[in-house]
Amino acid sequence: MKLGYIGLGKMGFNMVERLLEKNHQVVVFDRNNDAVSAIAAKGAVPAGSLAVMAQGLQAPRLFWIMVPYAAVDDVLQELTPFLKKGDTVIDGGNSPYKQTMRRAEELQGRGIEFLDAGISGGPGGARNGSCIMVGGKEAVYRTHEALFRDLAVENGHLYTGPSGSGHFTKMVHNGIEYGMMQALAEGFTVLRTSPFGLDMAALADLYDHGSVIESRLVGWLREGYEQFGPDLKEVSGSAAQSGEAMWTIEAARELGVPVPVIQASLDFRLASAKNPNYTAKIISVLRHQFGGHEMKKRS
Repeated sequence: MKLGYIGLGKMGFNMVERLLEKNHQVVVFDRNNDAVSAIAAKGAVPAGSLAVMAQGLQAPRLFWIMVPYAAVDDVLQELTPFLKKGDTVIDGGNSPYKQTMRRAEELQGRGIEFLDAGISGGPGGARNGSCIMVGGKEAVYRTHEALFRDLAVENGHLYTGPSGSGHFTKMVHNGIEYGMMQALAEGFTVLRTSPFGLDMAALADLYDHGSVIESRLVGWLREGYEQFGPDLKEVSGSAAQSGEAMWTIEAARELGVPVPVIQASLDFRLASAKNPNYTAKIISVLRHQFGGHEMKKRS
C-alpha cells in the first residue's frame, strides 16, 4: 500500500521502518526534521507539510496519525481541508474512545472514513510486530487489513467492532496492565525484603520458565534487574502514570463495574510521587523496559 504517515516518535519511527521492510510506500511528515531525514534514508518519502503529503498520494488516500492523543484534533484540523470523500484516516495512538467516536462521526459526515487502532507492544512491538485492535466500519477495516497484518505479530490483529472499540479495548488493556505490574512489583518487594538473600534476577528468570505467572512482564523484570541490579539504586521510586488506567476506571464506573485492583494500582502510582519506594522502582523499570518511558534517576 501507499500511505501518508504523520508522527515519527519512538512508536511511529519504528512502525514506518517495519512498513518499509514490508514493501509499503510511506510518505512521512513530522516537525522533527532529524527524524524525517533518518527515516527518509531508509526509504520513506519526506513531505514538508501535510498539504504536500496529501498531494503526493493518489485517491482514495490513506493517512495514519501517530501522535499524542492531545494533539490528534490539531492534526485533523490541519489535515482535513486536504481530505476528500473516500479517503481514510487511522488514529494509531491512545486516544480516549469517546473522542474517537466523535472524530469518526465528524469525518464520516464529510464522506471520510476513520479507523481507531489500539497498538500494544511498545516501541519494540512497533518495530518487530505489535498487537493491534481496530474499530470502525468493518468494510473499511477489511480494505486495509493487509496493512494491520503486516504491522502485527502473527495472529496479533483483530477487528473489534464500531468506531471507538479499538481504542476502548486498548484502554482496558492498559488498565489490566497496571494491575498486573502492581502485583509483580509488590510480590518482588516482598521477595527482596525477605531474610533469605534471594537472587532477584534469577527468580524472575525462573518464574518466566513454566510458572503460572510466566509472561513478557516477568521477562522484562529480569532484564531490568540484570541492567540496574537488585537494589535498583539508579531508578526513581516514583512510578509515573499516563492516563489510561484512569480512563478505564471512569468507563467502569459508568458501566457499573467495580475495578478495585486497577483503582488501587493507580492510587499507588499517584501516592508514590510523594512517597517513593522500592515497589514503585520496579514499576518504573517495567515501564522503561517495554515502553521506553523515561525513568528518572535519583538526584
